Amino acid sequence: MTASIVDITPSYYLLLAALLFSIGVVGVMVRRNPLVLFMCIELMLNAVNLTFVAFAKRAGDVGGETTVFFVMVVAAAEVVVGLGIIVAILRRRPNATTDDLAELKG
Repeated sequence: MTASIVDITPSYYLLLAALLFSIGVVGVMVRRNPLVLFMCIELMLNAVNLTFVAFAKRAGDVGGETTVFFVMVVAAAEVVVGLGIIVAILRRRPNATTDDLAELKG
């Protein structure tokens, strides 16, 4: 096996997670489409999962991976419900924005 030029350390994963989280935050702040907003929130959630895994690797503990497993289960349930609601709204009003969705509050 050949030696690599750069060893991948958890710091690289943390840097990637920070970049992904920043892209998600900018997307949430700038975009008005509910579907894009939902994808940016999922991107932020995956960045946090990557951070948990990087810290678990650095600590040599499986606690981070266990947390990621439960977060992914909850995120899958959130995607099913949230995406269903967003798609139903966008089918009725194709050009709906997040400002329009704020009017749906009781």
